Amino acid sequence: MSTKQTLLNRLQDRTAIVGIVGLGYVGLPLAVEFAKAGFNVIGVDVSQAKVSQLNAGSSYIPDISTEELQPLVQNGKLRATTSYEELRAADTISICVPTPLRKTKDPDMTYVIEAVEGIASICHDGMLLVLESTTYPGTTDELVVPRLQKDGFIAGENVFIAFSPERIDPGNKKYMVRNTPKVIGGVTPDCTEVTTALYGAAIETIVPVSSSSAAEMVKLLENTFRMVNIGLVNEMALMCDKLGVNVWEVINAAASKPFGFMPFYPGPGLGGHCIPIDPHYLSWKLKTLNYTARFIELASEINTSMPHVVIDKITNALNDACKSVRGSNIVVLGVAYKRDIDDVRESPALDVISLLQHRGANVTFHDPYVSSIRLENEQIMVASAYEDTLLSQADCVVIITDHTVYNWQHIINQAELVIDTRNALAKYKGNARVVSL
Repeated sequence: MSTKQTLLNRLQDRTAIVGIVGLGYVGLPLAVEFAKAGFNVIGVDVSQAKVSQLNAGSSYIPDISTEELQPLVQNGKLRATTSYEELRAADTISICVPTPLRKTKDPDMTYVIEAVEGIASICHDGMLLVLESTTYPGTTDELVVPRLQKDGFIAGENVFIAFSPERIDPGNKKYMVRNTPKVIGGVTPDCTEVTTALYGAAIETIVPVSSSSAAEMVKLLENTFRMVNIGLVNEMALMCDKLGVNVWEVINAAASKPFGFMPFYPGPGLGGHCIPIDPHYLSWKLKTLNYTARFIELASEINTSMPHVVIDKITNALNDACKSVRGSNIVVLGVAYKRDIDDVRESPALDVISLLQHRGANVTFHDPYVSSIRLENEQIMVASAYEDTLLSQADCVVIITDHTVYNWQHIINQAELVIDTRNALAKYKGNARVVSL
């Protein structure tokens, strides 16, 4: 029996052992789905705290409840470790580690390389390796394949290698791992077939493409599409402001068109682990080919300027009240990068708070999901308790993240001045003077 058929049989009868490297927002939900599908799953993470918490059956991310996780751990279907050595028995390994940008906006592949080298040390005939971490087109062929083939493995023959981009949307209650279509691009057709068999056991819809590079490009197109359109609507907000037109009214009216238009909304800047970062992977790759990704560069310029636009709004609103930013008590509501989650990665709130501090403001924040934040100067800021005096004694309240648990009527009644960057108060009337983005 061929190596491929042996692995396909193990995937079919659920005797294959599935490995996951990286147990964060991407890796943990994926591990849970594979365990639910009947596989024994071993997760690896560098964080001993995460490993200990998972092995205790306790979840540390909002998208996976402890009630969902605990039975899988208790039944022995899912366990975690910090050692790659325990993946030696795994038949498949999916890499779900971060791929951040350096300050120079070029890719930092450190985590991916460390994961691949860790796997290479325990790789065996018949193993499937899938990279899920978002990266530039060509990564799988240029970084993953050579590191395995130098040990005598041949992709598509005695090992199988593919790229399948993660599509996790933290906080999304409708589309999660199981019902979000999965794009798969193998290094060879046999690699695609084996990867399809693995993910098809846990995910409803599989979308195979012709190569790993095509799959890598799919994810970058998805997030570049969002980044560019958000950049467009952010610039539209700036233009509407100069024209004295309400941008939210314009967008809502345009969205009534049943074809040819998709609404995007302005905000205080981009945040999260994907949209602010992923398009720059594509831009960097194209620069190596002497091509400038002009839409990406322009959209990035506009989006990264939005925290400064928010500061200007705050400054002008305080000036109208005969107050200066320096010495004013400013409360930021919401520091997560999007509503109803606890993730502050790349959140524009961090920039807004730092900029206000540089101007001498006394800044505090509240977020129902975030207890503390680390600012650019390594300062740790602890969240303030949410109470009437937090709002009533503030010279200005700034809504950065529109968490649904906030009582907007209460906020507009208690505050004196509110800068609303999310249009959260559009339907409410109260005592506060409200300035929209």
